[in-house]
Amino acid sequence: MKKNGFIVLAICTFAMCNNVSSQELQLNELEYFEKQGINILVYNNLFTGGFNDEKNAGIELIHHGVRTAQGGAVRLSSTPEQWDLVPAIPSRTVDTTTNTIESILRYEDYDFESRVTVKAKGKGVEITVSLDKPLPKELEGNAGFNLEFIPSQYWGKMYLMDGRTNLFPRYVVGNTITKSNNEKLKQFKGYVTSDDRGTGRFIEPLPLETGRKLILAPDDPERLVKITSTDTDLMLFDGRILAQNGWFVVRSLLPSGKTGKVLTWTIEPNAIEGWVRKPNIGFSQVGYLPSQQKVSVIELDKKDRPLSSASIHKISADGTSSEIYSGNIISWGDYYKYHYVKFDFSSVTTPGIYFIKYGDIKTNNFIIEETVYDQITDATSDIWIPIHMNHMFVNEAYRVWHGEPFKEGYLQAPPNTDHFDLHSQGPTTYTKYNALETIPGLNVGGFFDAGDFDIETGSNIFVVQNFVQTWENFKPLRDQTFIDEEQRYVDLHRPDGTPDVLQFIEHGTMQLVAQAEIIGHMAQTLSNSVLDNYHHLGDAASITDGLPYNQNLGPYEIAKDGLSSGVKDDMWAFTSRNPSLDLRAAAMFASASRALKGYNDDLSNRALQQSRRLLKESKELLAKETEEDRIGWRSLGDLSTNLQLFISTGEQQYADKYLELLWPALERNVNFVILTSLHAIPHMDSSYKEKLRPYVIKYNDYITELEKDNPYGVPIGLGNWAGSGTIVSFGTTICFANKHFPEIIDARHAFKATNWLFGCHPYHNYSLVATLGAVRPKEVFYGNNRADFSFIPGNVAPGILFRKPDHFENYDDWPFLWGQNEGTIGGNTNYLIFGSAFKDLINE
Repeated sequence: MKKNGFIVLAICTFAMCNNVSSQELQLNELEYFEKQGINILVYNNLFTGGFNDEKNAGIELIHHGVRTAQGGAVRLSSTPEQWDLVPAIPSRTVDTTTNTIESILRYEDYDFESRVTVKAKGKGVEITVSLDKPLPKELEGNAGFNLEFIPSQYWGKMYLMDGRTNLFPRYVVGNTITKSNNEKLKQFKGYVTSDDRGTGRFIEPLPLETGRKLILAPDDPERLVKITSTDTDLMLFDGRILAQNGWFVVRSLLPSGKTGKVLTWTIEPNAIEGWVRKPNIGFSQVGYLPSQQKVSVIELDKKDRPLSSASIHKISADGTSSEIYSGNIISWGDYYKYHYVKFDFSSVTTPGIYFIKYGDIKTNNFIIEETVYDQITDATSDIWIPIHMNHMFVNEAYRVWHGEPFKEGYLQAPPNTDHFDLHSQGPTTYTKYNALETIPGLNVGGFFDAGDFDIETGSNIFVVQNFVQTWENFKPLRDQTFIDEEQRYVDLHRPDGTPDVLQFIEHGTMQLVAQAEIIGHMAQTLSNSVLDNYHHLGDAASITDGLPYNQNLGPYEIAKDGLSSGVKDDMWAFTSRNPSLDLRAAAMFASASRALKGYNDDLSNRALQQSRRLLKESKELLAKETEEDRIGWRSLGDLSTNLQLFISTGEQQYADKYLELLWPALERNVNFVILTSLHAIPHMDSSYKEKLRPYVIKYNDYITELEKDNPYGVPIGLGNWAGSGTIVSFGTTICFANKHFPEIIDARHAFKATNWLFGCHPYHNYSLVATLGAVRPKEVFYGNNRADFSFIPGNVAPGILFRKPDHFENYDDWPFLWGQNEGTIGGNTNYLIFGSAFKDLINE
């Protein structure tokens, strides 16, 4: 009786919501379907051929401000994984007269094309799939139309399939079967995402439900969606069975042997009448100095009418609050999807606890105090960075973050090998080692790149440079980590008598010097040999069995002496030579040699020796390339290397070459080179600084233009990786420019970067640095513990991701989208420099 009663209630709820959603969807000038509360994008964002299904493409639903569905397309699996094949979209036709978008979807591997047509129909859209030719034989029973819904917005909510009631599960449940590997369609470039443990079979999820009418979330009007089909069954799957980043998938199989219109769906997302997105009141969750400028940027729905004022309320020691300031709201204007206004409360200077009130909305509390920025880098340096130390056992109190990984070392990657992380081994090994031969001595030092456990050489070079710059400019003596290279042991929150940053420099340099000495040049990467290892979640020490691979043993067999195994889990070294990477390493070695002198003299001397050698060899190799090839990162590497060698050795030849390269580089792109040029000021004569002045003025013009570009006044990235890194670098450049040219670069601009990082940005107002913020930092990040919906303290998220054509987002309930939630060792050490420079700026 209760179940039937709920069905009646749910259906009545759906009917009521439909009655108030009379507005029909229309194609807008940005070529997507829209009505208030509903955006349906149709291949505005395309699948890629790199990491393939990134959950950011296809037909997408932005439902009451949140992107809740994506991936709408003909797919070859019921629950597509990241490396499953994705369709190319060779054509997309928009017809405003018929309110229709039609796209061709093509799978080149199977010479298979389908045509997907999306047409506005009443309160929703009608999706049809048409075929000019019948399905290829190998795709029968595999090809189907999918639409995926994000689990975090639906778990705990109800769904109805043909009137049958059920609940979206919080954690993955469901039934599976296994099938022979002969039945499995190929994945991207022939990669395999799972280990069948020698069974020769793969897992196939079974549907949670099947029917012709599916209603999602009848108990939540903001997420309620109705999907119906009259000509095919709808199946509901839980994609998390195969991969933790899977979504709930609604799917219909394409019929065999048919052409023309073969499948039709009607999708009706509920739109709440009169819905207006709640204002997003942007402010710094970390708080403010009493003396700094304090401006809240408020993001409004374009249908929302801005209020005339906002107010600041102070919380007293007895817990009561009172309004202490009220000020005018100033309109900035439209920026992509929303309208922006500003509220300046700089006149509030008394230390204390406050909140902002705008209409009926009040923010969480924040602090005004002289010390609010004192600890902004501590979690990053004390916790996030040491946790990412490779080849070490890392402990924190009762918790082991990971054991010692990769004791068996690294094998030489075979020639002509493409890698799933976009690397490749060329036609030779470029070393004295044969394919799959162990390269001795590489299992030392280095840092995990990001949410995975590889050593990206380019990132590690950047990381050591970041540590050296932090050390040389700010000499942080903070010591909260026990690091013992002989024991290969790290213990957090235990001082060992040595500044942590100096030990980080040593740890990174050890790995990179080993590459230069043993391989003869820099490796591209030390990474996983099989995809099943690469997407590993959990303890890094459990990725491999700790035994070198023995090709003379059977699969999963362990040698009688226990010293090798037949498990293909060893990490590989990709050793194709890249002279521009060697050039960057030469700059890093030169700077590291200075920092290590007097602490680890042997490593210091070895680093300087490799710097000189790699500079000489890389320049000889680069001389064979065209001038166009040498422009950009390669010319910057040459510039930086000569500067660092001059600082380390004092030899004039390096200074002369640096100056020869610098001025043309500044003419080409001042933003790209200005920070490097600022770092040279203490080592050059006064005429250098005066010659640099016009370029600093030009950079200040760029800063001014940013204030016209967007309401936050920072360089907002619009790519498939969000822009925190660019904004951090922007803030660092301002700090150094203000230090040397305070009469040109105003220090207030640096606060734009902290404001953005700590909560004054689009979509939400959470701090983008894990655990940093008085009340509301982000709660989930893409780290190696992402399956726990957690974070590693101090992680800096890429941040606010732009989705074409006009949507910004940052999920705080779904960590698995790396472009907005994955912290990297490069990005987080760059933040360490910025935080140090910013604290130095405000102290002065």
